Amino acid sequence: MKLWQGRFEEETDPVFEKMNRSLGVDAVLLDVDIRASRAHAKALLGCGVLSHEEWQSIDRGLEEILQEYTPDEVKALPYEDVHTFVEATLIQKIGAAGQKLHTGRSRNDQVATDFRLFVKRAIGLVVADVEAVQHALVGSAAANAGVLLPAYTHLRRAQPIRWSHYCLAFYEMFERDRERFEQSVDRVDVLPLGSGAVAGSNFPLDRESIARELGFGRISMNSLDATCDRDFVVEFLSNSALLMTHASRLAEDWIIYSTDEFGFLELSEKVTTGSSLMPQKKNPDGLELIRGKAAIIAGSLTGFLSLMKGLPTGYNKDLQEDKAVLLSAFENVRLSMSVLRFTIRTVQLKSAPMNKAAADSFMGATDLADFLVTKGVPFRASHDIVARAVRSALEKGAGLDEIDLTAFSPFFSELPPGYLAAESIVARKRLIGGTGHRP
Repeated sequence: MKLWQGRFEEETDPVFEKMNRSLGVDAVLLDVDIRASRAHAKALLGCGVLSHEEWQSIDRGLEEILQEYTPDEVKALPYEDVHTFVEATLIQKIGAAGQKLHTGRSRNDQVATDFRLFVKRAIGLVVADVEAVQHALVGSAAANAGVLLPAYTHLRRAQPIRWSHYCLAFYEMFERDRERFEQSVDRVDVLPLGSGAVAGSNFPLDRESIARELGFGRISMNSLDATCDRDFVVEFLSNSALLMTHASRLAEDWIIYSTDEFGFLELSEKVTTGSSLMPQKKNPDGLELIRGKAAIIAGSLTGFLSLMKGLPTGYNKDLQEDKAVLLSAFENVRLSMSVLRFTIRTVQLKSAPMNKAAADSFMGATDLADFLVTKGVPFRASHDIVARAVRSALEKGAGLDEIDLTAFSPFFSELPPGYLAAESIVARKRLIGGTGHRP
């Protein structure tokens, strides 16, 4: 069955039919399509298109389809899309009354409604996944509050920080991601049904009632915009790409930190693999896959934006690609968040190498410059003084805490004991947002 066949005399080319068919992708919308169709049928009852008996028959038939079929079963059936499947199956079940269901709507507003229902639910699931990762980060921070490590800039040791500070940096990144997804719900929460193909419907459908029935916060105000708007898809992809960018940065850190050269972390065997050739290998495949999926989702965002920017106003079949890219991103985000959460929960910190790296006294150079500032030395002058001390220590193969600093400034004779110890450096960063504990 094709919903549009009446105008055509010839059968479609089999290769084009394969290209045009979207059931393998949009079968996942089965439940939301039936929800939206039941709400539409009730609106048709309200405006007199359906009798009460016809409405009951349609509503019962749609519920039976939902109970009898799963999306995986629907995928294998010979229909163009999930909407065609539902309508054809309904007509087979209840007869002529089923032929009235599509009155006053187009697949254009039908698809947009279904997809918005799906995306609203998808956002809720992603937000829960992000919160689970945040919870894992807080758990690791609390369990390892006394562990120090170097913070890096340009992948060079910069200043010592607490492991808890490191974990909570990613908590903040994921918090922004969570907020972005939650804030986007309001822009998804708009009912397009009643917009028809492009100009609206000839029937007095109670759109506000449909919106309440389906849980939408408001209705679309322009039918032309409503049927071709996919901003919510772009926004979901954008939010997903940024979320995965943060996940990828954490993954990159931990891939590096778990190398023999760093030796800061030991990843669980449950999220690593071995080599088919080299028996000694323990590869961080889970984190590498997260890094890879981040790239794929960023590419999907770019690709879909490229698709959208060239479309004339109104619905165009190019938009059929929206579901494939969003569903792929949705699945990859959820997989990645799950693996990342488990990786965080099961990682073992090697506190000895981390604390040893954090004890590098050169990372106290800024603290030495700041000490001179407290003695009245301008910062640029104090920076130059400490830089000369650093150069001297490097030439001697010694640490900053192993040379006579008074040779560079007499004020250094007043340095408190242990001033360059990592714990002391960390403890001095007590302002809000710093790595030190506030009193």
